[in-house]
Amino acid sequence: MELLGIEQVRAAAELLKGVSEVTLLEPSRALSEKCGGDTYLKCENLQRTGAFKIRGAYNRIYRLSDEERARGVVTSSAGNHAQGVALAAQLLGVKSTVFMPQGAAIPKVEATTRYGADVKLEGIVYDDASAAAMKFAEETGAVMVHPFDHLDVIAGQGTVALEILEQLPEVNTIVVPVGGGGLISGIAATAKAVKPSIKIIGVEPHGAASVGLALESGELVPLEVMSTVADGLAAKTAGALGLRHVQEFVDQLVTVNDEEIAEGLLLTAERAKMVVEPAGAAGVAALMSCEDLDITYPAVVVLSGGNIDPLLLLRVIRFGMGSAGRFVSFSTMLPDRPGELHRLSGVIATTGANVIGVEHRREGVSKRLLGDVEITIQAETRGFDHVQSVIEQLKAAGYDPQKLSLA
Repeated sequence: MELLGIEQVRAAAELLKGVSEVTLLEPSRALSEKCGGDTYLKCENLQRTGAFKIRGAYNRIYRLSDEERARGVVTSSAGNHAQGVALAAQLLGVKSTVFMPQGAAIPKVEATTRYGADVKLEGIVYDDASAAAMKFAEETGAVMVHPFDHLDVIAGQGTVALEILEQLPEVNTIVVPVGGGGLISGIAATAKAVKPSIKIIGVEPHGAASVGLALESGELVPLEVMSTVADGLAAKTAGALGLRHVQEFVDQLVTVNDEEIAEGLLLTAERAKMVVEPAGAAGVAALMSCEDLDITYPAVVVLSGGNIDPLLLLRVIRFGMGSAGRFVSFSTMLPDRPGELHRLSGVIATTGANVIGVEHRREGVSKRLLGDVEITIQAETRGFDHVQSVIEQLKAAGYDPQKLSLA
């Protein structure tokens, strides 16, 4: 199996001049302070189409023959690769058909359509859409542009590493989100060719760690179940090329859970003023628990994409605030009579917490006196110690607060 060569990446970089952006490399004071070493963010969330995918998609489609272009291209994607293929095809005058899961984020579906692709919603997860795309390719002759398992795609993604090394020649570690393995394959092969001493760390979502499973098994094994907020990293089966490149070039592969991803997204938004999608925050999430990482500084974390549905953004930020002790939700029982809610609010006010939501429920309250009512409170807090203080003061006032999960 052929591995990516540096000349292929340099050729892709020449091809992409004027097509893809040379994205910012920004220092992150928050991560640098937390981890004790200079840390930077490679902002592919600011790339055209909002993610790195245009790099590999354009390189792949450009290199098709005239006869292949005439047949059109087809792909499958949860969103970012879809937009990359649609825009690349539009720029090159090629007809594109894109299969996306039925649950794909609405903004991603709409953006893909605006770039001129014929979008078809198929199946529940990415692999359902992938199977439909492959069937379409067989029936129509359209050329399949795989999201991660093709050398031209991987070469395009490798241009991210060329930029990082030009922007920060002294970089010693690059941390990369991992889905099917295309981005980390390109970055790892390129970075190691230019600077063999560099460390490459991959970060997978705990609920969709297909590359890690393949490494453990020594072969491609489909995940039986996937569950992650990072839909952009949810590949049921790793790519064969990706697995080979990870085995050859990647130094460490770790996983992060949804709670850690949410905290990473929150930090990126608050401290770096960057909007990223959950997949794009995976590397930040790993750095926030950097004691498990084999990092030599300076380090660069790739923010792979910023395409996120605003409603999902609100939910993830709220979840991230809860994970960081910045938001608490609890329920308690009150006598159903005038003044009791006012009294409860007064106790909360003395703790310094800020009430942002109240729910009042009489019906369905079991095992309680008929004169009781259940109250659910959402409040902003200043951290875990403050949450505990609020709970303790409520108990001291005679309440029985039950903390609720934010998941």
